[in-house]
Amino acid sequence: MNTGNEPVDFEVHREQLLSQVLPLAPQRIEVAGGFSTLHGAVLAEDVTSSHPLPLWDNSAMDGYAVRSADIADAPKSLQVIGEVPAGSGWDPALKPGQCVKIMTGAPIPTDADAVVRIEDTSAAVDGWDASTVQINVQVPAGKDIRRSGEDKNAGDLMAYAGEQLTAARLSALAAAGASTLTVRTMPKVAVLITGAELRTPGDQLSRGQIPETNSLLMAGLLAESGIQAATVVHCVDDIEAVREQLDLLGSTHDVVLSTGGVGPGAYDVMRQVLEAEPAVQAARVKIRPGQPQCAGRLEAGAMVFALPGNPVSAAVSFELFVRPCLRSMQGHREVLRPTLRAIAAVGWKAAAGRMQVIPVVFEHGDQLRCAPAVQAQCISHSVGGFGAAQGYGLIPAGINQVNPGDEVEVLRMLP
Repeated sequence: MNTGNEPVDFEVHREQLLSQVLPLAPQRIEVAGGFSTLHGAVLAEDVTSSHPLPLWDNSAMDGYAVRSADIADAPKSLQVIGEVPAGSGWDPALKPGQCVKIMTGAPIPTDADAVVRIEDTSAAVDGWDASTVQINVQVPAGKDIRRSGEDKNAGDLMAYAGEQLTAARLSALAAAGASTLTVRTMPKVAVLITGAELRTPGDQLSRGQIPETNSLLMAGLLAESGIQAATVVHCVDDIEAVREQLDLLGSTHDVVLSTGGVGPGAYDVMRQVLEAEPAVQAARVKIRPGQPQCAGRLEAGAMVFALPGNPVSAAVSFELFVRPCLRSMQGHREVLRPTLRAIAAVGWKAAAGRMQVIPVVFEHGDQLRCAPAVQAQCISHSVGGFGAAQGYGLIPAGINQVNPGDEVEVLRMLP
């Protein structure tokens, strides 16, 4: 393991990690059976429309498909020769003085060039069933017709490689006639938990013991990043046991996350094991919380992120370093969460010499406002206050104090 003696800016550390990311293999998926399994996947290729949208000229209203020349002197009575509901393939021939009832979304007859809404006809009072209808208004050609291709033409770009398949995007691609989609496979992630003091939540605790919460935290953060099936493994604080688990998980997963044991202490087993890994870097990152970091690529193959054990430190490290690398593996066009600007609702002490990453809550009003969710002096272990956090405030290293009314750069995780 390479050991960095000098503190490093978090952007530099993140870029070093991103440079080690290997994109996951693309996978071509037939969508004949439905799109639901692809929700959240990332496209590996651009997708174009196989046909125009709409497919054909269709009615924007319930009403009557007419020849506009026939009603140039409206009010005018027309003969109703039939009905075209949505889904019908009938294309009735219209002679002068004739029209058809038409429903929203139904194809426009070839001989018609306008639609008159039912509200502008005698059918609004008399009902649909009469064999004649009085048209009360003049309408121009093209009125209330959705033209074929006015949304998209055949061959138009529908989605870029690197875009995530959201519900709206999947709906659009289905409408555009997609039959196969090429997506990146989801990364296989393992979470390795160590710590002699940890006990299963709900167990009775003895002096010196605490509930083990980081497996829940990491699995939840992974799920929020679109990765649902994380493998969680608990391991005793033993060098050989940890090494065996890293070798196994590193050969069967794309990413291994661990929490705890990365400091210089005598019981920091994870760091001791990773010292034998030539492509893993230990770094003192200039952030608070989350300064000690060990990350890189295991000889077994997977990327490893050995995060600090305090819950808030682990969550901050995940947001700044793990999440961007996971998104890069999946081929996302944007790997970093966009930052916003908020106004400090209260003042707090910053972390001199290091960027402070402080959990915050937001207040809504004319301006987005934020306030700490935890005490600024003890962020890393304040899991109680962290439970209410909606994002993070990013306070630059050169600032010692945040004052009420100061503008703060923030990352927003929750609405």
